[in-house]
Amino acid sequence: MPLPKIKRVLLKLSGEVLMGDQQFGIDPSFVSELAKEVKAAKETGLEICLVIGGGNIFRGMAGAAQGMDRAQADYMGMLATVMNALAMQSALEQLGVPTRVQSAIQMDQVCEPVIRRRAERHLEKGRVVIFAAGVGAPYFTTDSGAALRAAEMRCDALLKGTSVDGVYNCDPKKDPEAKRFETVGYSKVLADNLKVMDASAVALCRDNGIPIVVFSIREKGNLARVLQGKGVQTIVQEEA
Repeated sequence: MPLPKIKRVLLKLSGEVLMGDQQFGIDPSFVSELAKEVKAAKETGLEICLVIGGGNIFRGMAGAAQGMDRAQADYMGMLATVMNALAMQSALEQLGVPTRVQSAIQMDQVCEPVIRRRAERHLEKGRVVIFAAGVGAPYFTTDSGAALRAAEMRCDALLKGTSVDGVYNCDPKKDPEAKRFETVGYSKVLADNLKVMDASAVALCRDNGIPIVVFSIREKGNLARVLQGKGVQTIVQEEA
């Protein structure tokens, strides 16, 4: 089942994608390539919101697993997403794409606070809006932040760009027999615990009728192909 006509999307990128081929941090050349993908998508007439994870710098749950206070670790992870948002903003603006970064944790010197009506206005003016710091509270991932912003901004779809080309019935890196879904229902994703996004994020998209499109962002030009209904992807939506 193809996607309906979409005008406004939220693109969720994992922080690890910004590493490129590095083991840690931000690879400016790869971020520049990602920015070109976003620019090409915007030039089709789309209004684009962005959410970027922070796992390339710091992951809250990993810190908690090593004995840190979970809330403190999550706040550190949120700060990592702000760094990634600023890196993407710089790359986009070097390509002539106007952007605004809005953070759920207020830091006026570097970005705006999250204000929905202001974000709406930025999109109407042709700017890309990058939402940072998740939902601004611990115990929520950037997946949940992406789903929240997609609902808040009334996006037609949530696109999750990752290192794999869709949703599989098991981990394709461990099982060569893993099968990829073309489409799959929200209920199956939740019932079978398929690793798409957090359960809270999937449920929020389900409750607001927002399809989730999972695809590989590492493949050059794939974002534009997916938006045209081509390319390799999995669409998570209400089953017919």
